[in-house]
Amino acid sequence: MPKLQIFPILILIICLFCIGNAAGMPAPGELRFEVQFAEDMGEEPVDGRVLLMLSTDPSDEPRFQIKDGPDTQLIFGVDVEGLEPGQPAKFDQTVFGYPIKSINEIPAGDYYVQALLHIYETFHRGDGHVLKLPMNRGEGQRWNKAPGNLYSTPEKISLDPAKGGVVKIQLDRKIPPIPDPPETKYIKHIKIQSKLLTEFWGRPVHLGAHVLLPEGFDEHPEARYLLVINHGHFPYTFSGFREEPPDPNLEPKYSERFDVHGYNKIVQEYAHRFYEIWTGPDFPRVLLIKIQHANPYYDDSYAVNSENVGPYGDAITHELIPYIEEQFRGIGEGWARFLYGGSTGGWEALAAQVFYPDDYNGCWAACPDPIDFRAYTIVNIYEHKNAYYVDGQFKRVPRPGKRNYLGEISVTLEQMNHRELALGTNSRSGDQWDIWQAVYSPVGEDGYPKPIWDKLTGEIDHDVAEYWRENYDLRYILERDWETLGPKLKGKIHIYCGDMDNYYLNNAVYLMEDFLESTADPYYDGEVDYGDRAAHCWNGDHERPNHISRLRYHQMFIPRIVDRIEASAPEGADLSSWRY
Repeated sequence: MPKLQIFPILILIICLFCIGNAAGMPAPGELRFEVQFAEDMGEEPVDGRVLLMLSTDPSDEPRFQIKDGPDTQLIFGVDVEGLEPGQPAKFDQTVFGYPIKSINEIPAGDYYVQALLHIYETFHRGDGHVLKLPMNRGEGQRWNKAPGNLYSTPEKISLDPAKGGVVKIQLDRKIPPIPDPPETKYIKHIKIQSKLLTEFWGRPVHLGAHVLLPEGFDEHPEARYLLVINHGHFPYTFSGFREEPPDPNLEPKYSERFDVHGYNKIVQEYAHRFYEIWTGPDFPRVLLIKIQHANPYYDDSYAVNSENVGPYGDAITHELIPYIEEQFRGIGEGWARFLYGGSTGGWEALAAQVFYPDDYNGCWAACPDPIDFRAYTIVNIYEHKNAYYVDGQFKRVPRPGKRNYLGEISVTLEQMNHRELALGTNSRSGDQWDIWQAVYSPVGEDGYPKPIWDKLTGEIDHDVAEYWRENYDLRYILERDWETLGPKLKGKIHIYCGDMDNYYLNNAVYLMEDFLESTADPYYDGEVDYGDRAAHCWNGDHERPNHISRLRYHQMFIPRIVDRIEASAPEGADLSSWRY
């Protein structure tokens, strides 16, 4: 070919390349995914987070295979605002992912690919901030199960990032609504609109609870009852109470967490045993409740007042609980209320007792989330510079995030946070580290929680840490205010934790114990106890393994709670009407 003819061809190629890029076409060798939905899935523009997932495991949908452990599959996420039907959400090499950070780093091979749109709503909050957040829709803030979210049918594709190309995905399914749980003779469900939370969020916000009525409730209308609050994660209904015998045809399933075969059958067996104990002649007659307080950030609120999440502490203590006591003949006084829970529920039980010392008569806090932020799992947020690494002169050592009872590590703290970052920006992952940040942090200039550390790098903001200390570090608050709190909390604090807790929660318990046992004056007159080699979530039972003791919270704690209340009740208190 003559040399003069080469230049026009080259110019034409360059022009076509530029036009292609301007039109959003991938450059040669560049991989891209495009996710969209058709009008029959929704005609209005939507806000939210589009999640792209790839899996090599055919056993389940990719949306159920994103986890902290080493067997996690891949996820990438992008925020969208006003995404219209037919408009693609684009994933290129710049989109952050977990555990592989870029789609260009995905190994070539066959994958099951799936996408999901986690829908956000607009909140005009009472403080003037306008936020886009996912509203709980009855599922307890689970992005992969939230009704109304759009998702695609998984497809198997062959992928080679080096060859590039565009993979188009159509969101062709919608998660259906969740039916209300049924009521029984013993289990009742209540819901109220909270005035405090409605004012905060700028729209109607409800609180709910599942109430377990005592045997003989209808036959003894003169009885008034103690109230026991079992704090914990979002409950669809009152779990752990099964009126019918275990299903003999239930297919046994293996529990990876406890390394126990047929654990689903064990759960049913112990739930039915509790029913038999609860309705038996010798068990204390009390009201037992589980609270529903899912919010736009998590499956529960942590039961305290928060700049970002709202005044849930006041709403639960001063609105919900009095309503329940009025509806179900509760005694309605602080001496007749008790708290217990494990993990998140352990922190909530202790925090509610600390922040409302006169409204409750004690707490049993098992394996509580960090109760001293010098041991925020294994991070000292006041002194460490980086949450993810221990920095030395010549190397960086990653901080572990989870271990088993032998100390074997399955994920680093950085990896746990990066999974959340892929799921959602601005504390919107709906997961653990983000809800701690949402509850404990001040409001940032953009209206979202001010980060305790850079989610990508782990660099800690010590100004935010100081805010956490003054408002939510339970050990610090107790020590700071013990002169007034100590007399009110005498005999009310009981804390239990395994010394090999999976999330290192025992470290904060050690620090709390140092204060309570060695420094607190007057003496706290409670209990701190540890399970030898016990993992998360040990609750003080030295006789049974974790996978059994966690199924016995109610029958283990309630008789002890009643003993405590009877010994500490004021003169003239009703200690008889509920004794039948």
